[in-house]
Amino acid sequence: MTQTKGAAIVTGASRGIGAAIAQKLADDGYGVVVNYAADADGAESVVSDIRGRGGRAVAVRADVTAPRDVAELFDRARQEIGPLAALVNNAGSAGDQARIDEQDAEHLTRLMQTNVVGPMVCAKHAVQAMSTARGGTGGSIVNIASIAAQAPPGIQGFVPYEATKGAVVSFSRGLSHEVAPEGIRVNSVSPGVIDTQMSAGTRGAKESAVSSPLGRAGRPNEIADAVSWLISPAASYVTGSDITVSGGL
Repeated sequence: MTQTKGAAIVTGASRGIGAAIAQKLADDGYGVVVNYAADADGAESVVSDIRGRGGRAVAVRADVTAPRDVAELFDRARQEIGPLAALVNNAGSAGDQARIDEQDAEHLTRLMQTNVVGPMVCAKHAVQAMSTARGGTGGSIVNIASIAAQAPPGIQGFVPYEATKGAVVSFSRGLSHEVAPEGIRVNSVSPGVIDTQMSAGTRGAKESAVSSPLGRAGRPNEIADAVSWLISPAASYVTGSDITVSGGL
């Protein structure tokens, strides 16, 4: 475990990709805020694993669709870990797997709030904390998008989800231009089908993964490695980019 470099907030980090990212960043030396909305046991398990390897971590409950929760999340990060160095917007929802003519407007609104508005509000607080124009020392934001934003992987019923992830890629690109002069780099990562509970419950995900050039689903740690690189000094000249980790889809 390397020396702590600062605080890294990972939203939706109680399991799957988010948990892998939190563990990797802790190994990289960051003090990690493991955010969760409902799975307290999962988040505490991630924290316990990090601490067991000598790292620093704290679990913080916050619903990214609730602005007050988000503000408290960033306050807790500062108080319990220290100055913010990185934000990973990972929390998200697949929504209802159904054709658009079978979708419910309230469910669509919730999907947009979780996958688009939530990351924007989190980014707002991250910029306030890290911007050199506001007294910060700079940092990095990585938004988790999806290959579905570029080339839908043959999974039916995910048009709204695909649209939200397209918005995440566009937001990342635009924000990167806005805050680059203030020492903040912003990128996105677009995973393909990853072996998680979410993909296990998605009709057609397994078939899509097998049909990829590499012939398998990805592993959460393979996404975590990409995020780790984007946050690291090795990617100091990388901003406004979307890194595809999809097995060739």
